[in-house]
Amino acid sequence: QEVLGEDKLLAILKERELKIYWGTATTGKPHVAYFVPMSKIADFLKAGCEVTILFADLHAYLDNMKAPWELLELRTRYYEHVIKAMLESIGVPLEKLKFVRGTDYQLSKEYTLDVYRLSSVVTQHDAKKAGAEVVKQVEHPLLSGLLYPGLQALDEEYLKVDAQFGGVDQRKIFTFAEKYLPSLGYAKRVHLMNPMVPGLTGSKMSSSEEDSKIDLLDRKEDVKKKLKKAFCEPGNVENNGVLSFIKHVLFPLKSEFVVLREEKWGGNKTYTAYEALEKDFAEQVVHPGDLKNSVEVALNKLLDPIREKFNCPELKKLSSAAYPTPSKAKPGEKGTKNSEPEDVVPSRLDIRVGKVISVEKHPDADSLYVEKIDVGEAEPRTVVSGLVHFVPKEQLQDRLVVLLCNLKPQKMRGVESQGMVLCASSVGEPRQVEPLDPPAGCCAGERVYVEGYEGGEPDEELKPKKKVFEKLQADFHISEDCVAQWKQRNFLTKLGTVSCKSLKGGSIS
Repeated sequence: QEVLGEDKLLAILKERELKIYWGTATTGKPHVAYFVPMSKIADFLKAGCEVTILFADLHAYLDNMKAPWELLELRTRYYEHVIKAMLESIGVPLEKLKFVRGTDYQLSKEYTLDVYRLSSVVTQHDAKKAGAEVVKQVEHPLLSGLLYPGLQALDEEYLKVDAQFGGVDQRKIFTFAEKYLPSLGYAKRVHLMNPMVPGLTGSKMSSSEEDSKIDLLDRKEDVKKKLKKAFCEPGNVENNGVLSFIKHVLFPLKSEFVVLREEKWGGNKTYTAYEALEKDFAEQVVHPGDLKNSVEVALNKLLDPIREKFNCPELKKLSSAAYPTPSKAKPGEKGTKNSEPEDVVPSRLDIRVGKVISVEKHPDADSLYVEKIDVGEAEPRTVVSGLVHFVPKEQLQDRLVVLLCNLKPQKMRGVESQGMVLCASSVGEPRQVEPLDPPAGCCAGERVYVEGYEGGEPDEELKPKKKVFEKLQADFHISEDCVAQWKQRNFLTKLGTVSCKSLKGGSIS
């Protein structure tokens, strides 16, 4: 729809191919309007451009916490699978694309320093104005929303591109980048903007407005229901979300659109120019019902390959974990259908560094130790561990261990255990077990967390029926370099990684 810096664009193209990036904040589920930038990305690739797609996970968190910190990783993975499926659906070769996550570089020392440098020259007025159409506007805005435009500007420099592509709603952020990047000694970039597709209700199609959008994984019956409710007044071509979708999505992808009709109403008609379709609709030659039915058929052809890809157990699980259904309170219980969903994330576990003060054999069980473990509380905890056959008593005495502290206390052969010592375990026989090792220099009571899940508060006590630990434990393992991990993310303290001595590839229990 618009280009800023066309002269620079043409100058670059005389010398080499253009390097360009398109970014998307990993917030709500991507919807069908994402086909607009996808079809243009296909054009860029056909023209020989080097294209980078940025999954802006940090931006998603900064935008009024639209993506909770605990869900960032899951939502970024969901976006990556969905965007790749979209591109495959319209025949875009993925090998020509580069995919980058914001947190891959936005947490680096250099980038962080540039954020501070930028904040020393940007006015509050300019930062707020730049994000007005992109960052969620609330009565009491968070400081993070003011940082958002600066980060997006810096992305242009750190991704080493010539141009940024985005929706026309990004225009103020693009002009902000053009104004402020040179103040840090960085080049002004070219900016290219696609039009925004009105939603089915007539306003902008938005992830946060359920009735305005069709999700990429919506079932066929949902697509039918949403299109049936869509605003599409006979003869009205203004703010018509159905017509706009044909214009900005279906025509660019197929170069034609077929209106499906019964023979008594004139039969099917193929349009090779959008203007002819709009004219016929304005003159009421094309009925809204026929238009909606035709869009439904064309849209389902685009969505079918994406639905098929997400029909496997792994991606179904990812989808429900990244976008958990809000829990509904039972009659008589507190809460509403909008209550916080039950997220099974590692930050719910209270894992701490413990120091073993004493170790004794359980009086009534040959395989159990009874340990007193200091976890930084007023009194040491009593913990029962089945380690007698695996770890000599003297190797446990005075050593640091990793303790899960918020399991419900339970009696083991008459002695109440107030925690669980986490250990690496070999996969094959004979079974070998090694207690996990915190980094050297850790203190008793220090928090152990999973990389990327530093911010959440642990449950006061894990409810046995919810099986939160068991669900998370299914993805615990030991890496090939003996580091404890959950889904390839390291267990950490502030001093470094948690590890074991030798059981690479093992499980954790």
